[in-house]
Amino acid sequence: MAVLRTEVFLYERAVILISCFLSFLGSCLIIFTYMLWADLRTKPRKLLVFLSVADLLSAVSYFYGVLRDFDSDSWDCVLQGSVSTFANTSSFFWTVAVAIYLYIFIVRSDQRTANGLLLWFHIISWCVPLGITIAAVSLQKIGYDASNVSVGWCWVSINASDQILWMLLTGKVWEILAYITLPILYILIKKHIKTAHAALSEYRPILAANSMSQFQSSMADTKLTLIPVIFIALRIWSTIRFVLTLAESPAVQNPMLVILHGVGNTFQGGANCIMFVLCTQVVRSRLASALCCCRYEAGCTCCRGSDSNQQPVETPRTDELPVCLG
Repeated sequence: MAVLRTEVFLYERAVILISCFLSFLGSCLIIFTYMLWADLRTKPRKLLVFLSVADLLSAVSYFYGVLRDFDSDSWDCVLQGSVSTFANTSSFFWTVAVAIYLYIFIVRSDQRTANGLLLWFHIISWCVPLGITIAAVSLQKIGYDASNVSVGWCWVSINASDQILWMLLTGKVWEILAYITLPILYILIKKHIKTAHAALSEYRPILAANSMSQFQSSMADTKLTLIPVIFIALRIWSTIRFVLTLAESPAVQNPMLVILHGVGNTFQGGANCIMFVLCTQVVRSRLASALCCCRYEAGCTCCRGSDSNQQPVETPRTDELPVCLG
């Protein structure tokens, strides 16, 4: 396969660095809100936190790679490529794990099985990427790749004779499998929620209060199922460049495609933050209240998740889907 050196221009690097920074902030905010308020510590949000940890590591490693814009197999190139390979692959696994959990919890209505899978999610989503990364580094497959299917950062070395194989193993095969798995689970979950809403509407005049509560829960379910959609919308550009690279097409160097690839690979944490913090009314209002309170009244209790002017909020069970995500 011929090497196509893609020059990453300054304005492209600037856009991607901003994307990395926003993703870092977004991932930190998701983790911060989970730690700050106990009633937000539900199983779905816990999975979102683990996904955010992987996205945070990706954002940091990509930021360093784009900032350095490597041109050789230096030690920090290999280190950055190793961290981003691990974090990126882990993000794939955690995204699929969220969809699997929601499918079992919502469609199969099997909470015990869904919760029992959490340990396996950890083993697979952390250990498999770590094993792949260790193998790639040990065999000297991570290094400078001339921005073939990256945007300034390091990934699979251009000197690897089996470069395509390792590009698949260290990311692309899991990305492609996610493209297949996530839409199937997403469609099944959406179909189930739509059916449940239709059935619930028949009893709404009799059970108005209860139906409203279930409607809010269904909104939370719907918002969580959007994680795979966000994933696909962001990641598809790197797959397109991968295919163009295999075809040795000069279109792989298209500036707009390079920017979309760079932002898509780095903005997962930012997109999740927009969806589950900024666009979630309960979390957004509580965060805004805490920030204002801490700014003007150092001793205000709302910084600890309560407000003296409001009634105490009943803490929901942590094994239920959070209404506050709706």
